[in-house]
Amino acid sequence: MKTLSIAIHGGAGTLIKGLMTQELEAEYRAALKVARDAGFEVLQDGGSAVDAVEKSVKLLENTPLFNAGKGSVFTANGTHEMDAAIMEGENLKAGAVSLITGIKNPVSLARDVMEKSYHVFLAGDGAMRFAKDQGYEIKSPDYFYDEVRYQQWQSIKDTEGFQLDHSVKKDGKFGTVGAVACDKNGNVAAATSTGGMTNKKWGRIGDSPIIGAGNYANNKTCAVSCTGSGEFFIRGVVAYDVSCLMEHKGMSLEAASNEAIHKRILEIKGDGGLIAVDSNGNIAMPFNTEGMYRAAKSSKGIDIISIYK
Repeated sequence: MKTLSIAIHGGAGTLIKGLMTQELEAEYRAALKVARDAGFEVLQDGGSAVDAVEKSVKLLENTPLFNAGKGSVFTANGTHEMDAAIMEGENLKAGAVSLITGIKNPVSLARDVMEKSYHVFLAGDGAMRFAKDQGYEIKSPDYFYDEVRYQQWQSIKDTEGFQLDHSVKKDGKFGTVGAVACDKNGNVAAATSTGGMTNKKWGRIGDSPIIGAGNYANNKTCAVSCTGSGEFFIRGVVAYDVSCLMEHKGMSLEAASNEAIHKRILEIKGDGGLIAVDSNGNIAMPFNTEGMYRAAKSSKGIDIISIYK
């Protein structure tokens, strides 16, 4: 049996230490632990990597601590627009959704696109029609309302400004979420989910739902979930870049991940981080910001829950 492993993230960039109370830090760590352990339990019970990453991401979507699902930020119009993607490394199947509203768990809708449609990426009205065809309940805006998120939006509402998940200015809760896993058969999978950026306009889409930019999985190399300045991760095709460095340059998971985050994305002035696993169960979690909400566990004894460097 292969090494079982899982890694999750709740966003790169963190509350600067002066703003992070002990109580709040304990809440973040507890939420990361619950999501990580639930995904790892799926692997231990013989479940697939896809099942594991979906389970972990759903739990992260269900907490208002992170910018995904229930904790999604407000757009310029005062709504919540969510994006998500999922991919499995055995057959390179993938599903993604963007600009969706009212869906409690966008990652599950992305999985349904992968498994129950002929397509990879559905957006906006079409994605919502697909969700209704699949019997999804459409939650009211009240479900997604969070006072801290609302105040974040109020501070820049009616301006040309916007706020990234991990911008240093912010004093509230944030963080795109993601998970990567390797199961007993050596199959890898990745899932990523986000509420985008506060005060975003014009149907802006970041890297999270874009296969190869913010999310990617291939058994020959690795599974990757990214978090950070989405525009730069799209331009750098970062998730696929890690896989490409492994496949064509023969780099290890750690070396390829570090090259992508500490060199290549910085060269175009991007910031953020990623989590990755390979089909041997190795884990990498590099970031070039002050911190990254992250956790990992493996059958080889890895047990990590961390925020700062």
